[in-house]
Amino acid sequence: MQAELDRQFMQQALDQAKLAAMAGEVPVGAVLVRDGKIISRGFNQPISNSDPSAHAEMMALRAAAHIESNYRLPGTTLYVTLEPCIMCAGAMLHARVERLVFGATDPKTGAAGSVLNVFSEKQINHQTQVEGGIMDDECSQVLRDFFKGRR
Repeated sequence: MQAELDRQFMQQALDQAKLAAMAGEVPVGAVLVRDGKIISRGFNQPISNSDPSAHAEMMALRAAAHIESNYRLPGTTLYVTLEPCIMCAGAMLHARVERLVFGATDPKTGAAGSVLNVFSEKQINHQTQVEGGIMDDECSQVLRDFFKGRR
């Protein structure tokens, strides 16, 4: 049951990634879910917003915090098409995201196991569950197609 829900929500994140690609941004998308319902969505916008922090995860977290009127987002799962960077991993920990589900790994800047694993640090006062590789092929393909078109 959880695996099917994870695929459904990752598909929603992929839809966000495609919006990023259409805007000329690196195609990464995210959705934040609580109790089986999407609270917020986000896609990469650092170029269009002239904001280095406007990653898909950050956009979804900001939108949810605004909607909830709270910077803490307990009981949530963040679905993102690419393994988060250090900045996004830190924001998830500060927001108290319960679970992270990501698609493709990021061998250059991934902070959920590829380059380092921020989430495995037991000294941090919040622990986020992490599951990677959900719809990895589909998530990776969106990125490959985008960068092939840029070369």
